[in-house]
Order: sequence, then C-alpha cells, then structure tokens
Amino acid sequence: MAEAKILKAPGMAKCIGCYSCMLACARVIHNDYSPRRSAIQIRSTGGLQSSFLAVICRGCLKPACAEACPAEALVERPGGGVIFKKDLCTGCRKCVAACTVEAIFFDEDEKKPIVCIQCGTCTRYCPHQVITMEVRND
Repeated sequence: MAEAKILKAPGMAKCIGCYSCMLACARVIHNDYSPRRSAIQIRSTGGLQSSFLAVICRGCLKPACAEACPAEALVERPGGGVIFKKDLCTGCRKCVAACTVEAIFFDEDEKKPIVCIQCGTCTRYCPHQVITMEVRND
C-alpha cells in the first residue's frame, strides 16, 4: 500500500497569486466555479511588496476538527487529515471553530464546511509547483 501524502506549500515564494489551485479545487471537488468554495485559500500578505500565503489543511495526525465533530462526519484519515462524510454533517460548525490553522471554511449556501480532503487536485493545476503532495516526514 502506498504511503499517504499530505498537502504542503514549500514554494510560496514562487506564488504569483493566479488562484489556479483554488479554482481547481472549487471546480473539480466542489462542482462550483467560485474560489470561495475551495478548501485551499491563497491570500495576499498586503503592502506594496506583498507576497502570498496559503491557508491549507496541515494534515494533522490527531485532527481537532474530527474530535470536535459530534456527528462523526469528519474522521481521521490514515497518514493525516480527515475524510469528510458530507451526508453525516449537520452543519454545526464545530469543526470550523476547532481547526487550529483556520483552514476549514463554511459554505453558507449548503450549510456545510469546506474541508480539504488531501486529494492533491490543487497541486496538479499550480503552474509553478508552489504546492505539493508529500509523504509525511515528521
């Protein structure tokens, strides 16, 4: 069995803010064309010489979001992160509050969280290989 990989952003200095990763996640995973429906968010650090930062799931080994979910809609994923069982989700937002890196967003239309499932779709659309899927080394 292949080792589970997690999302990393080692090349943020190369990010040009094209949002291709966000659009890919929204389109392929969430069937939407809005970057607001992406589990990865690219943000500007601001200022005249701003750079970008990626708000991404860190693939926690003991995810606080899964522990906080009373409906067991989020369960630990082997290798880090979570598996999201959307049909079990009640929309209580406890996972959003529990995420230590604030990488779970809430879809007000669907009343469900937008959770990274560590699928790697975003990495395939990044033109500068800013984000990658890597075997956990910690």
